[in-house]
Amino acid sequence: MREKLCRLVPELICTDCKTSLAFYVDLLGFKIVYDRPEEGFAYLDRDGAQIMLDQLVPDDKRSWITGPLERPFGRGINLEIRVDDVEALYARVLTEGAPVFLPIEDKWYRAGSIEVGCRQFIVQDPDGYLIRMQGKIGERPYAKAE
Repeated sequence: MREKLCRLVPELICTDCKTSLAFYVDLLGFKIVYDRPEEGFAYLDRDGAQIMLDQLVPDDKRSWITGPLERPFGRGINLEIRVDDVEALYARVLTEGAPVFLPIEDKWYRAGSIEVGCRQFIVQDPDGYLIRMQGKIGERPYAKAE
């Protein structure tokens, strides 16, 4: 295993690991670090951004599900992934017809005394998780509102 494993890695429950792998690997450019296809599991990396996929097994005695699981999964969370090729990635997402939740935009966020600019879009994965792909466009001093 060549990639350094992160200290915090979200594990996403998915209904079909093969479908999710096509989305994350073929569309978004992740690589499989390791997998257990017989268990419907894969550990993925894209330039240091890491996630795990774990296929839902009904009536599994060893499950992390704490309540009823309904689509879209992951309500209340979006996963931000920084990339260098956000425009090209957005074009590919549109070409492939993936469900865009938020079209590409430029957005500035205050971080202390500066604002950090990013170009970003949000796409939904096959189970409805919100994936926010983001590229940095610069920094500027924070102009405090009078």
